[in-house]
Amino acid sequence: MANYRPKEKIEEIFAEHGGNAKNTGSVEGQVALFTFRIAGLSDHLKSNHKDHSSRRTLLGLVGKRKRLLGYLAKRDITKYRALIEKLQIRK
Repeated sequence: MANYRPKEKIEEIFAEHGGNAKNTGSVEGQVALFTFRIAGLSDHLKSNHKDHSSRRTLLGLVGKRKRLLGYLAKRDITKYRALIEKLQIRK
């Protein structure tokens, strides 16, 4: 399954969370992009529950996001808390 993401949407995500549309290396922007992709894959898997390739991709993205969030929590706990509040990742 090709997860089509227009360039404008990616730039919008990085502009909102990374500070600049071209700042694709920011941890906050990457976590936001992974969250966007995870939401898309989750919706896809609700209707295509036998698509194991997409399920594996989803689990990989969740792991990458978890590692980045751990890095951010060690580095700057206030940014971490603000990001998870803004993206509504944790409960």
